[in-house]
Amino acid sequence: MLRGIDPILSPDLLHVLRAMGHGDEIVISDANFPAHSVGSRVLRLDGVTATAALEAVLSVMPLDSFVEDPAHTMAVVGDPGAEPAIVKEFQDIIRCIADSPSRLRALERFAFYDRARKAYAVVQTGETRLYGNIILKKGVISP
Repeated sequence: MLRGIDPILSPDLLHVLRAMGHGDEIVISDANFPAHSVGSRVLRLDGVTATAALEAVLSVMPLDSFVEDPAHTMAVVGDPGAEPAIVKEFQDIIRCIADSPSRLRALERFAFYDRARKAYAVVQTGETRLYGNIILKKGVISP
């Protein structure tokens, strides 16, 4: 245990977050996401919700402030204008915790998978709510 570090952040996840560079992306996914077939580096947070994982990650990692859209969710299949409750929660968390809050941008399902394949890591949570997936682009910490 460490002071000031959310206990959800396992040693492996802390290592990944620290090893990521500016512009690298990380996926926080729900339990249904094909994490192992999409990602080459997968960390598991079974029993943890995607919203709790997002809060923990944003407590130590800055979002990229040099791009317009540093956070992406997956659009609802067949209804891309819909906004699931979990996506609203993601947006509230980003607004409250991120050092450079921004609006979430939804990507079509297969575009989301394509982007996830390029991510530094995938964190698969135990989230059971559908569309509980988000991609975050790491920013910099100014001197």
